[in-house]
Amino acid sequence: MKTKQQIVSEFRRQEIINAARSVFARHGFANGIVDQIATEAGLAKGTIYFYFESKDDVYRAVLEHDMEALKSDSLRRIDAAEGLKKKIRAFIDTRLENAEANREFFSLMDTESASLSFSGRQYRNWLQEPVRRLALAIQEEFSKGSAFPSSAEKAAWVIVDITRGAIHRRMLGQCEVTLAEESEFLLNLIWSGLARSCAGQRRRQPRLSARKAQ
Repeated sequence: MKTKQQIVSEFRRQEIINAARSVFARHGFANGIVDQIATEAGLAKGTIYFYFESKDDVYRAVLEHDMEALKSDSLRRIDAAEGLKKKIRAFIDTRLENAEANREFFSLMDTESASLSFSGRQYRNWLQEPVRRLALAIQEEFSKGSAFPSSAEKAAWVIVDITRGAIHRRMLGQCEVTLAEESEFLLNLIWSGLARSCAGQRRRQPRLSARKAQ
């Protein structure tokens, strides 16, 4: 059981994170000052520094919180979907919807310096479990004849990369289709690629078996 102090502390920290997200989205990191975050949260400026050492610390806390929340939502929706195609669609939809709902802050993440952003290792760690779930689904769907023996994870990372690319394009205003249309296009593209790769794997297997027999 958490103590009352722990509960209050978590609540205050979450208030600050939510306020900071709004301030950074409106003003950017450089122009978003701690006073504005305090006002947005309805707290004294000193309270911010009780929970966070600096504005950089607050910014990173927002990133970490949002990426953890996105990971949890992705896993929940992937697990709830039945079959590989629906699981892929669940992953795509979760990422697209999240980026659209947090468009201003999402754009901010890509414009700030590398020192303020999360590292490539952190990004991969946040995605590792969703990728693993997708890879297992790919393996189950296509490996009836041992297709994708070792490349299911690679295929799952390709799904991540394609989805991320589509999000960046949307953030740059280079897409006029709806989220549903974008998701459908990505799903069909990915699915046709998986099916083609699977067919190629299965065509090569008889040849390998024949060579072994000789």
